[in-house]
Amino acid sequence: MLRQWTARAAGVLATAFASSAALANQYNLQPPQTEIARQIYALHTDIMWIIVGIFVVVFGTMTYAIIKHRKSAGHKAELFHENTTVEIVWTIIPFLILIGIAYPATKTVIAMKDTSAPDLTIKATGYQWKWGYDYLKGEGDLKDVADGVSFFSTLSTPLAQRENREPKGEHYLLEVDNPVVVPVGKRVRILLTAGDVIHAWWVPALGVKQDAIPGFIRDSWFKIDKEGTYRGQCAELCGKEHGFMPIVVNAVSPEKFASWAAEQKKQIAAAADDPNKTYTLDELRARGEKVYAQHCVACHQPNGQGVPNTFPALDGSAIVKGPKAAHMDMVMNGSKKNPAMVAFSKQLNDVEIAAVIAFERNAWSNKVADVAQPAEIKAARK
Repeated sequence: MLRQWTARAAGVLATAFASSAALANQYNLQPPQTEIARQIYALHTDIMWIIVGIFVVVFGTMTYAIIKHRKSAGHKAELFHENTTVEIVWTIIPFLILIGIAYPATKTVIAMKDTSAPDLTIKATGYQWKWGYDYLKGEGDLKDVADGVSFFSTLSTPLAQRENREPKGEHYLLEVDNPVVVPVGKRVRILLTAGDVIHAWWVPALGVKQDAIPGFIRDSWFKIDKEGTYRGQCAELCGKEHGFMPIVVNAVSPEKFASWAAEQKKQIAAAADDPNKTYTLDELRARGEKVYAQHCVACHQPNGQGVPNTFPALDGSAIVKGPKAAHMDMVMNGSKKNPAMVAFSKQLNDVEIAAVIAFERNAWSNKVADVAQPAEIKAARK
């Protein structure tokens, strides 16, 4: 029996040592890809070893004292009240340790907060539960490259995987339809805010983690060393779908970035909505189905049945099948009774709101057959 246990233990140890390199990244920070991330990684490692040293000294001393001066060895408890030397020592040593930690940490924090002189600025807005990105005017050779590019970024992991009806993909819950694209070697400033509740923009490999707060603009920055795809998540509990709003950053060469930005501008121009046009029901339904899939499906589900006791069904809904004005008000201004139903008036334009209303009123078993034109949405905003 002893030999069997010894053999098993040896096997376990051998397996552990053989796979230690593969496991390192699972139990440590992600490999850093920016200067700030490298500083954070170094601080984490250095402070961890300081903690280990303190642990060894303190508990080693305690263990030695307990064993060496135990009652069974003939020792008696000493009675003493004050020892000035000991008090000075145990005050000075922690002070020096604190200074040794605080100095490099403060330098890193100051560097993290220095968002001056960016080459490119991107505004990231958190919504329940997606991210909206707006590329602002850059500087130098990026001055007008991506200015005006704007899009939403939502989770692209198939619903079947989330419901365990299909095997999980390699990047389960960490993949999006529209990633953020930035050039390598350029200083990128991220402006962060939110349209509803507090979110947080967190990409570990880039050393960025900053809260996005409604009504406030906060910022951070990064400069990526090499091309690649870097993934993160919302790191602030923001509601039911908190775990389903990942962040994906694609770092490419400046030449590829310029090509990507030019293509995005062409697509935006081609898909530009005409708010003065009178659309047919079929046109609005087709456009509305896409808007619904991007902004509404997480709560109300593809079949319009919602989530029992959390999000109401739209299929057969009294509001959807009722007066058009009440439906418009709900989509544009949200619900006071259920805060999870946010206002979309600041997220969607007039055509998109008219389209999603037309889709909901004429999808599933709903056959209302009326439409809200963009002009009506525009008038309702006033």
